Amino acid sequence: MNTPAKPYVRVAAGLILDTRGRLLLGQRPDGKAWPGWWEFPGGKIEAGETVEQALVRELDEELGIQATRVYPWVVHVHEYPKSIVELAFCQVTAWQGEPHGRENQALDWVDPWDIRLDESEHPIAPGGGSLLPAATPPLRWLRLPTHYRVSHIGDPGRLDAWLAQLRQELMLGLRLVQFREPDWAGDAASLRQAFLDTLALCRQHGARCLINSCHPPAWWPQADGVQLRAADAARILAQDTRPPGWLGVSAHHPQDIDCARQLQADFVVLGHAQPTASHPDRPALGWDQFRRLAATAGRPVFAIGGQSLDTLDIARRHGAHGVAAIRGALV
Repeated sequence: MNTPAKPYVRVAAGLILDTRGRLLLGQRPDGKAWPGWWEFPGGKIEAGETVEQALVRELDEELGIQATRVYPWVVHVHEYPKSIVELAFCQVTAWQGEPHGRENQALDWVDPWDIRLDESEHPIAPGGGSLLPAATPPLRWLRLPTHYRVSHIGDPGRLDAWLAQLRQELMLGLRLVQFREPDWAGDAASLRQAFLDTLALCRQHGARCLINSCHPPAWWPQADGVQLRAADAARILAQDTRPPGWLGVSAHHPQDIDCARQLQADFVVLGHAQPTASHPDRPALGWDQFRRLAATAGRPVFAIGGQSLDTLDIARRHGAHGVAAIRGALV
């Protein structure tokens, strides 16, 4: 007997964040599926609507606000017992009006860091109520920093200058660093020392330090995770292994992003988005192509290539979670 296919529903969901970093949750009222559960405001995307148009309409209907700054973020597919839901998550950081429950739903502003998981990995709101199961991934992604520094030391003689620069950035709030030195001019011992010094400095400031897969796999477990080059990600996928800790995958083409999904990477670094001195012989993706590829990742995407603090807003408008930079200022 053939099992009927589950309905496939496309939804725009808004992570509404105020200036204090608090997240707005709504409680599903009686009469709807999953009554009493907490969710991100939003609703079905109607025919002919873009994600942003649908979300603006839904937030007006549900909360009485007019969203004025909407960043596309991550498209995530979640299978419920009776349906499959494609959730286009967006971050909403500016609006007009005061949110109120126009459908008699309760609302609550919460600190995302106060939301915990129960033994089944279901998110529990600070007041004790449960969030819908599809809320788990975006809550984890929301804790990922938006600035990703990539090292460019080059040789042992520049190590002290790099550490001084990194220390300054860490003191100003940088929380995600990648050690990547493919063209190291010194010997293996000096390279390893540079890695250990970078790692120690990050740990002192509560920042995560990932190591690029161009470096020996024996070093990987010491870091907080691994940033896989696209070729290394494909090789590791074929071996059916996954490095320990946080996992980023560098991507340039759709097949790289597919590999990241299969590896269940925590994030993707996609580029190069704009012309960059690191790859002068390769054409840049451009922002339109970047957005199309980012929308297929199913996880946060960092833009790399010509990025800095000055490009963060345009990157986010094209679906990036944040920006990664080798030379550009990030703090």
